[in-house]
Formats: sequence, C-alpha cells, structure tokens
Amino acid sequence: PMEAEAERCLLLQEARESIEAARSYRRELQQRLRGLQQARKQIRESATLTRDVLEQHFNDLKGTLKKLLDDRLVSLLQEVDTIEQESIKPLDECQKLIEHGVSTADDLLREGESAVHGDVGQENEKLCSFTKKALHIQLDSLPEVPSLVDVPCLSAQLDDCLLAILKNQIFRHGTVASRPPVQLEEFVEKPGGILVRWCKVDDDFVPQDYRLQYRKSTASHFEDVYVGSETEFIVLHIDPNVDYQFRVCARGDGRQEWSPWSVPQIGHTTLVPHEWTTGLEGYSLSSRRNIALRNDSQSCGVLYSKAPTYFCGQTLTIETVGQPDRRDSLGVCVEQQNGYDSLQRDKAVCISTNGAVFVNGKEMTNQLPAVTSGSTVTFDMEAVQLGPSSTEGGNFKLRVTISSNNREVVFDWVLDQCCGSLYFGCSFSYPGWKVLVF
Repeated sequence: PMEAEAERCLLLQEARESIEAARSYRRELQQRLRGLQQARKQIRESATLTRDVLEQHFNDLKGTLKKLLDDRLVSLLQEVDTIEQESIKPLDECQKLIEHGVSTADDLLREGESAVHGDVGQENEKLCSFTKKALHIQLDSLPEVPSLVDVPCLSAQLDDCLLAILKNQIFRHGTVASRPPVQLEEFVEKPGGILVRWCKVDDDFVPQDYRLQYRKSTASHFEDVYVGSETEFIVLHIDPNVDYQFRVCARGDGRQEWSPWSVPQIGHTTLVPHEWTTGLEGYSLSSRRNIALRNDSQSCGVLYSKAPTYFCGQTLTIETVGQPDRRDSLGVCVEQQNGYDSLQRDKAVCISTNGAVFVNGKEMTNQLPAVTSGSTVTFDMEAVQLGPSSTEGGNFKLRVTISSNNREVVFDWVLDQCCGSLYFGCSFSYPGWKVLVF
C-alpha cells in the first residue's frame, strides 16, 4: 500500500507538472496568437492607409495637372487672339482707305459723265472743274495691299514628346515599401525623460538626416522633437508613468522627401524629473526647476535636489556657466545636511570648479580640467559590492565616474549604508553660475 501511495503521489506530481506545462504552453500559444493578430492588423491598417494616401496623392496630381493644362490652353488661346487682332487691324485700316477711294471714284465718275453730257453753255466750266478735281485726287495713287505671304498665317506647334516624357515620369512616380528603412530600437528611462534609440534596417538606404516625433497616447497629432544625423535623442519634459508614442523616419542622401514612418512604439518613464529645492536664498530657479542660477545675494550654502532622484546606473549631467572658485562644488550626496557651504564634506562626492575632486571631504590626487563656461559635468555610478545590511555594520561600495571636458576619473566610494538613491547639489561663491540638470 505504501508503494502504491508513493507511486500515486508521483503520478499526481507528474500530472500536475504536465497540467502546468500545458497551461504555460497554452498561454504562450495565446500570446503568439495575439502577436499574429496584431501583425495582421498592422498589415491591413497600413495597407488601407497606404491606399488612401496613394488615391489622395494621385487625385491631387490629376487636379493639379488638369489646372496646369487648362491654364496653358487659356494662355495659348490668348496669344492667338492677340496675334489675330494685331494682324487684322492694319488690314481693316487699308480696307477703309480702299472703300473710301472707291466711293470717291464713284462720285468722280458721276461728275465726269455729267460734265461730258451736260449743256453746251455750262460744258466748259464743268469740264474744267472736273479736270482740276481729278488731278487733285491723284488717280494714279493706289494703296499698297500686302500679299498673302506677308501676312500672318497662324498655326499651333504641339510636341508629342510631352506625352512620352509624362508617361515615363508617371510610371516611375511613387513607390510602395513593405518596411520603413529605419525602426525604433530602444527606450531608456531617464528622470523626466526618455532616451530614444533607432537604427537603419535597410542596407541599401543611405540616410542623411533622421526625424523623430512623439505624442501623448491621448493626443491626436505627432510633433517633431528632433531632426539631425544622430541615432539617439533624450526627449525631456516627459510626465512620469504616462505612455507616449514615438515614430522615426529618415531622409536619403541627396533627397528632399522623407521616408515612410517607422512602426509607432510606446515608451514611458517611471522616474520623476530632476528638480532643485525651492526657497534657498542665493539661487533663482526656472519654471521647471531644473535650472538654477546663482544670483547676487551674499547668502551662501548648498542647493540640494528636491528629492533623492539620482539612482545607480543613471547618468547625472550638469551643465555650468560662471567664474570658478576652489570652494565651489558640484556633486551627489547621501543626504541633505544644512549648515555646510559646500559638498566637500562627509557622505558626498563632488568636483570643484577648479577641477579638484573630493570624496567624503578629502581631495583626491587626480584632478579634472577646470569647469569653464559651457562645461558639462557627468556623474555615473554603479554598485560593485553590497555587504551585509547597515544594521550589521556592512559596507556599501559605489564605483563612481566623474567626467568633465573629455577627461574622467574613476574611484570607489565606500559608504556605511545601502543607498538606492542619492541627492545632487551645488554651491558657488560667485554669482552668474547657471546649472542645468537632466
């Protein structure tokens, strides 16, 4: 009985495992089925959209072409009217002159016949008057009438090669692509932003520029956020935990038109944006509180971030402008500590604007170039050793990389407690410093 019970338990276990495997298999098949349905939907929707675009484009072309042909016809007809009117006008004037001469000749004939057949008493006087009148009219002067070869003979010259040219151009106009030449590749969460990367998927396509657009999933229109030659871009001012749609296209080398858009993809960030703490005298903040300006106030102190928004694995970038001083500091710390004029203290790492690097208040041997106008200082950190919990006296080690002006220093920062997130801060002795964090 015990062997039978054991065998039954074994069979039950195998049956349960088979059932779970079947469930997992069914879930996987259902997921693939949904993927196939989405692929079919994408093909059909993109085909419908492409048909609409083609029909609209060629209808617009036909309308534009008809208008151009109509305008050209009107222009040519006006040219015919002008030539006709300008050519007929001198002929009309000549006709009036000839008709006037015929009328004058008729009157002169009647007068001459009357003078010849008149009374004898008045014959000499009439004949004399008629002869003088005939001499005055100059009967030997005739108006010049142009020959047919000297007057315009209108015709239309229509080159049939236009149809051949149009036919050749129309047959080559437009293409249908089964896949866009570029596609979105990766989304990396950033504080208040998303790093978007894309790549070229058509080996024959030579890109000159890329164009990235985005929109909130609730919005109806995309908007440009980047145009350039890079294949990645950090989109800032992104609301945390909100879905955004992204798409990218490219412009081929030497071409003006943009390629088809990539397949839109959803990106989001769960990280709140970096912000400075408000209310500290000596610093003025931008509306988004990501830019701090050291003002003319004599008050000094450390300006901290609003929250510990820096996480290991992220890159904290700080752009600065101003006059350097050895007492200045830019860096990160475990906690806010009021009463200090600088981050050159315990539980903090920082760089002075003259390039000195401080770890827990101690200056390192290695130095970086001085932070000058337009410099960018970046902090990269990763956990390299996690000991027992801090309550048991363990250590937490961070490998820190500080970069400035194409130089960097790397060191291990040992702390007595586990820090999943850190504050960032700054302090400046002179006014004019402007610090942007992202």
